[in-house]
Amino acid sequence: MSGFQKAVEQAQEFMARRRIPAWLLYDYRGSNPVFRSVVGPITHVTRPSWCLIPRKGPPQLLVHHVDAGKFAALGVDLRTFSSRHEMARLLGSLVAGYGSVAMEYSPKGVLPRASRVDAGTVELVRSLGVRVTSSADLFQYAAQRWSAEQLASHRDAAARLTAIVERAFVLIRDSSRSPTEWEVAEFIRREYAREGMETDAGPVVAVNAHGSDPHFDPVQEDVRSIRQSDWVLIDLWAKRLGLDTIYADITWVGYVGDKVPPQHRKAFNLVLKARDSALDFVALRSRKGQRIRGWEVDRVARNVIQKAGYAKFFTHRLGHSLGGEVHGDAVNLDSWETKDTRELLPGLGFTIEPGVYLPEFGMRSEIDVYLSERGPEVTTPPQRDVVLLG
Repeated sequence: MSGFQKAVEQAQEFMARRRIPAWLLYDYRGSNPVFRSVVGPITHVTRPSWCLIPRKGPPQLLVHHVDAGKFAALGVDLRTFSSRHEMARLLGSLVAGYGSVAMEYSPKGVLPRASRVDAGTVELVRSLGVRVTSSADLFQYAAQRWSAEQLASHRDAAARLTAIVERAFVLIRDSSRSPTEWEVAEFIRREYAREGMETDAGPVVAVNAHGSDPHFDPVQEDVRSIRQSDWVLIDLWAKRLGLDTIYADITWVGYVGDKVPPQHRKAFNLVLKARDSALDFVALRSRKGQRIRGWEVDRVARNVIQKAGYAKFFTHRLGHSLGGEVHGDAVNLDSWETKDTRELLPGLGFTIEPGVYLPEFGMRSEIDVYLSERGPEVTTPPQRDVVLLG
């Protein structure tokens, strides 16, 4: 079975369960990565492309005649157009009778990852007499759940990342001089290469107040040396080399000294409590067979931090989806930057990473979680205590 056929089969399974009449995928020159995730990595398509997947029956493609040869190998019903007028007419016949279609659309753009189709195209489809709904959960089910091979690649990446961060802390502790943030980051990048891993950016290696910037990027011209009594935050993410591998993403913290200062200890214990409360919530809902929405998980952890009086220091969402990109296209744990109403579905992976960012230092603990039918599996060893580097 091809990737396209599998995606169609899974989409129709989901649409039957949720009573969605049809899914209308649209792409123009790579503007919609969801289209490519479902239909396939078809290159050098220069005109608008449409794919209708009905709840029942075979999918249909509508593409410009100059691009038609690119899609022929899919072996599905293929219609072509040459003019704008002809495209609109054929599109009207394609969606006729469905009443509504799901598209990569999010009302008011609340979910940017689910909002891939431009406003004008949505207006065009609505003008044809059909209602447009969001494909956010449909897309997750059809194209974002991990295969067994992808899960194995993620677990492997998680184990290697954990070993790399441990070696980075050893480098800091055992160095005969005070290494800089940049030097530790370079060490981690060399370890990626040695382990056969790749990444899009990073890592974050942040000392003291630099850790208050959640995405601090050490540059060689403006870095700090890591010295006695310093707080160190390391956030690293990577995946195994390959076309269909999945990222792992972790954050650990350490202190250069023999005893963690009280303020740091309090913040560390707080983020662990928030992290573990969120995980417990996912596990409980899963055991009960209840739906779990991304915003709900964020709210659990955020309430823990708010009750401790640190609400204004937790400035980002609780976690993000993991995939072939470190920030994947599936559900985020978010009631803050957005209100992510998408469901955590079995087969998806995500991070849980609460943070507290004080003026003097930043605190974050990040784990990766895979949700199966049996419940959540923490795939990265969770940090339980501050790494002492004295």
